[in-house]
Amino acid sequence: MLLLTACGGSSPAANVQRQAGGTVTIDNESGTTWTCDFNPYNGAVNFLSFGTVYEPLVYDNLLTDKKTPYLASAYSWSSDNKTLTVTIRSGVQWSDGQPFSADDVLFSFQLLKKNSSLDLQSAWSLLSDVQEQGTDKIVFTFQSAAVPDFYQVAAQTPIVPKHIWSTLSDPTAAVPKPVGTGPFTMSDCTPQNIKYLKNPTYWQKGLPYIQEVDYPAFTDNDPANQFLAAGNADWGGQFIPNIQTYYLNKDKTHNHYWFPPIDNINIWINQTRPLLSDKAVRQAMAFGIDRSKVSQNGEYGYEPAGNQTGVLTPTFSSWVDQSQLNKYGYKFDPNKAAQVLQAAGYTKGSDGIYADSSGKRLSFDIISISGYTDWTASLQVVAQNLKSMGIEIKEHDLNQNDYANDLYTGNYQLAYGSLSTSPGPSPFYELRNTLDSQTTADIGQIAGGDYERYKNPSVDALFDQFAASTDSAKQHQLMSQIQKSMLEDVPVIPVTEGVAWYEYSTKSIGGWPTQSDPFSAPAPWNLPDWGVTLIHLYKTS
Repeated sequence: MLLLTACGGSSPAANVQRQAGGTVTIDNESGTTWTCDFNPYNGAVNFLSFGTVYEPLVYDNLLTDKKTPYLASAYSWSSDNKTLTVTIRSGVQWSDGQPFSADDVLFSFQLLKKNSSLDLQSAWSLLSDVQEQGTDKIVFTFQSAAVPDFYQVAAQTPIVPKHIWSTLSDPTAAVPKPVGTGPFTMSDCTPQNIKYLKNPTYWQKGLPYIQEVDYPAFTDNDPANQFLAAGNADWGGQFIPNIQTYYLNKDKTHNHYWFPPIDNINIWINQTRPLLSDKAVRQAMAFGIDRSKVSQNGEYGYEPAGNQTGVLTPTFSSWVDQSQLNKYGYKFDPNKAAQVLQAAGYTKGSDGIYADSSGKRLSFDIISISGYTDWTASLQVVAQNLKSMGIEIKEHDLNQNDYANDLYTGNYQLAYGSLSTSPGPSPFYELRNTLDSQTTADIGQIAGGDYERYKNPSVDALFDQFAASTDSAKQHQLMSQIQKSMLEDVPVIPVTEGVAWYEYSTKSIGGWPTQSDPFSAPAPWNLPDWGVTLIHLYKTS
């Protein structure tokens, strides 16, 4: 267990009997059947391989910011915080038996540089160079002092095998048979289920304990919830209405849940579309949505109401600029929303919907994911709120893949959802990937972040200054200025605070993360945390 303590992020209690073998079944409504693509650089499917098959250099716990070396054995910063030197772990093998080396790390980052659509963390908007030093070190040179950028580069970038990926004619294509360094290998995939098996040559000796992981596909919350409540799955990751009655009471001894807030569920507003490019329209929408009612009606109160700064509370309460938030006053206020529109020259038509001077109505489509019943309920509240004050929105549900493609390429007016990238252990990470134009792309091209195509050079500069500083007071000051752009420009509207949906059964499996021992972010779709969770799990019966 020494290796687990050193590399797994937390050590289970020594007096617990950890049996090898057994199967963990994951129950997570995904909105689509499986395409059997395990490309870790495809934001629509990377949650199926990053953490279990592919690994990062360092695991950085989303909830605690505790850093644990993985494919790196050590790392250090230069005195000016612009150069990161990483020592690559020795003795690691790819799952096909080939040795892992620094060449693989260098290749992975060069691959992202050559193919920007694969660079989900926009690492090359931060880096200026990556070089191999000797046989076991990689030197990352950043464009400026960049200690916070460690998370994107070292902790959120999967490393792939050079001997396989260098032969691919199209690295954006589907990867049906992934080869990685992780604790599991993908054994079999059908549209209905993915089977992972223990990697017998995994570098953390003796791990994982679990022999098999099954991941059935569910396209709707209802059958997924029924499957979980019936005791057919060990680990859930979706919204369950009335969870006490529906799930906990089915097995009061063994069924548990924990929902820590980790990111925002936003209304993404495409800044390139007519009318939506008008700040007044976006501000009116922010006044016109009853976030508390969305939280209660759509999410049963499990997801707290969001706030327009985009800073999660209570997770990151110390970062919220409360005075600015109070000044802008984005409370539910239909009258204020109407005043904003009228002052900007919009007039309400006989149908109750505002229009501009040329007669273009404030009527928009909003895309969501099929089967996400909580999102549907949430958007019903949003639509009712906005229609009552003069803006019409119409929900269009898409399968997971089509939704992701339209969101990333900017093929939408409004979209509901969160970032595909991990939000990170401070507000900097989520807000950077939400607002920094370095993370976006032209319409039609895949954006790693800033899906709304918001462009504000002064805000970009604030993120650069934040990354260059290790002074907490200065970082808080910069974050206040970033929050002002959220409040003034309303590039996106945070509606609720997304939680890590996490249900688990201790009937036959032990070792789960808990609120008192948060060794990983606990949802099965937290990346690469689910791999960390899985190496802690063990059979108890």
